[in-house]
Amino acid sequence: MAAKKKTQKDVAPPGDETARPGRGERMGVNPSAVLRLFRERQKPLSDREVLSGLGAGNVHRQQLRDILDDLVEEGRLIRIDRAYGLTESMNLFVGRLEIQRSGVGYVVPDDKRRKDLFISHKDMGDAWHGDRVAAAVTRERTGKNHEGRVARILERGQTMFPCRVVKRMGQGLFLCRPTDPRQPMSFMADYRPEGGKAVEPSVEDIITVAAGEKLDYRLYSGSASELLGPQRDAGVQERLVKLNHEVPMVFPGRTLAEAEKLPEAPGGADFEDRTDLRDVPFVTIDGAKARDFDDAVHVEKLTRGYRLRVAIADVSHYVPEGSALDREALERGNSYYFPQSVEPMFPERLSNGLCSLNPHVPRLAMVADMTFSAKGMVREAAFYPAVIQSAARLTYAQVNRALFLDDAAEREAMAHVMPMLVTAEKLARLLHDLRLERGTLDFDLPEPEIHFNLNGEAVDIRPRVRHFGHQIVEEFMIAANEAVARYLTEQATPLLYRIHPDPDPAKLEALFTLLGNTSLAPSLPAEPGPEALPLVLRAASDTDLDYLVSRLALRTMMQASYSPRHEGHFGLASTCYCHFTSPIRRYADLVVHRALKKALAGQGATWTNPARLQKAADHLSRRERVAMEAEREILKRITVLFLEDKVGQVFTGVIGSLADFGFWVELKEVMAEGMVRLSTITDDYYAFFPERQELLGERTGRAFRLGQTIQVELMEANLDRLEVNLRLVEGGEMGEVPAKRGKRSKAPRPARSAKSGKSAKPAGKAEKPAAAKAEGGAKRAGGSRRGGGRRKR
Repeated sequence: MAAKKKTQKDVAPPGDETARPGRGERMGVNPSAVLRLFRERQKPLSDREVLSGLGAGNVHRQQLRDILDDLVEEGRLIRIDRAYGLTESMNLFVGRLEIQRSGVGYVVPDDKRRKDLFISHKDMGDAWHGDRVAAAVTRERTGKNHEGRVARILERGQTMFPCRVVKRMGQGLFLCRPTDPRQPMSFMADYRPEGGKAVEPSVEDIITVAAGEKLDYRLYSGSASELLGPQRDAGVQERLVKLNHEVPMVFPGRTLAEAEKLPEAPGGADFEDRTDLRDVPFVTIDGAKARDFDDAVHVEKLTRGYRLRVAIADVSHYVPEGSALDREALERGNSYYFPQSVEPMFPERLSNGLCSLNPHVPRLAMVADMTFSAKGMVREAAFYPAVIQSAARLTYAQVNRALFLDDAAEREAMAHVMPMLVTAEKLARLLHDLRLERGTLDFDLPEPEIHFNLNGEAVDIRPRVRHFGHQIVEEFMIAANEAVARYLTEQATPLLYRIHPDPDPAKLEALFTLLGNTSLAPSLPAEPGPEALPLVLRAASDTDLDYLVSRLALRTMMQASYSPRHEGHFGLASTCYCHFTSPIRRYADLVVHRALKKALAGQGATWTNPARLQKAADHLSRRERVAMEAEREILKRITVLFLEDKVGQVFTGVIGSLADFGFWVELKEVMAEGMVRLSTITDDYYAFFPERQELLGERTGRAFRLGQTIQVELMEANLDRLEVNLRLVEGGEMGEVPAKRGKRSKAPRPARSAKSGKSAKPAGKAEKPAAAKAEGGAKRAGGSRRGGGRRKR
């Protein structure tokens, strides 16, 4: 649970009437005037002093307090007892504290122009992971993150924790620790279950604990109210991850009440002023487990090209701006997907019923109607509200069997839509080829899929199966997203773009420097830049360097996000892109639908307040990251559970990342990852050369490189620390990444620890190279979860 849940004033829906300036704002009670007053007075001020300084009366006190709260949240002001001070005048960093599992942390500043501030474990004080803090710089370092200390805790990021029971201390009293290994504290918790009598928790059970007062160093009192269950239950693991990341699990009563008032199916009045496409045989193509269908497609062959119609669920017809449904959807930002459950953005009555494009029933949709040349070039695009009736609910597996495996039974079962699917495949291949020509990045890295038995236990973790059946739908969604973004931009209609910046220049330079020592050197451009990246990926495909190049290229990627600014999408090589095709599971798409309707009505230019649109973009980008982090954590937890009974087994793996203290290995027999620490390799001292992505033995010359195949033994799968530790099987090197033949260049020797002789670990943000954890741009640039592995764009 959050210490402070955002209220409706914090993030108002774009276009909401509450965004208009009120009387007090016109009189000077606005953020700019407040900041100007603080700079003029050059000292901290109370809210009463601010009111007086602005010449405003008590009638504006609540409005001023809202503004002060917003400025504190933005990091412009800091609260000091009953007064406020300018952050810039106090030389403080304001941001979120992110603690690594190693114990060090970083303050990620609210001001995006500043770099993260490194915080040693001894300088954190009583701050916890996720807290909003003010930190002072204690040491400036050239070329590295400055160091600092936490000066003040502004807001607890979390006050309710899922905790593992460590020991029973007495009747109803338990010593427990948070399940998140980044949280450094322990709790002495009273167990007071809601509703009175209940079974007491046992050691290793998970309970929810509300934090209390500090008792001792990193020890706090707490009140436990709910027993989640045994730690090694996959369902319990999902629940605790949701709690750790504050994923909403219950819809408010008002939201559910609004949903219940909606009809079970659209009626005649809903069809007015809509194009009737119920006779067009649209189909949905999703994963076998999907229950919410927000896109349907239909393709037909024209005399000189193709016509593609993409129908997207018209959620905005049922969800008015500012309604309880709308507010809750904005707060959630998107749906949250887990291996065994989903927390939807809308109640199931909408997401799986009224808005879902279920087969053989009428549904309301917004349609992107596009024509393409015989070579796949877009000619025209039109947009309009419609009523459709899906002719078939297809799965990716069905499409694969019918189209690509020539399964006679499947083709017969799908005979009524087979001709359309054949045409759809032809158009999708044209669109795919054109995207590759323009420079789209397509790493196509495997994604894990967890398989459970009937008892809910993980029995295998395999790469998710992908084939061109997935690509058909993906190509059509990208085409629709681009068409809508172009149209709204031409109409000067404000919208939320999906943006993806160019790669990090320093990382890109390091990549090309490294590739200059491989067989790819002759194909590298004289002055490598972002535009050369697709060419290098293509040159490396189907070679021994494919793995190395794709992993290193992924590390150069910036994070995709939402923005009201038109900046383009590097990963897709798209100059104009937005999210339009998943309004059931992404609020950003709902914003774009509303913008499109306003533009079609000739009201697009002034439909929303730009400041509100920016605030919504920032909020939705944050919520998307929460969803990604939660998905990553539950995958790690289930992986550790799956490997616990396999300690001692030998696996074949590929080195996926390196650091000065060891390297991560991606296992081949099961889609899991673990670490080989240098402390377990005793034949030599190893130095890390990041510019070569190589660990090199100083005496033996033995090398470990990115992409190298090795054999490892599973030593430990630790659920408390979320670690999988491996040991190199002696003589287990099975292959190395081919390097350009010639004399090895002498790189400067890294600083070494005098005690161990190994490379000294620098203070860096990630325990693991950033790209191994980060979203990346082209592979995961944010998007819909289909239940069948459609990649995120």
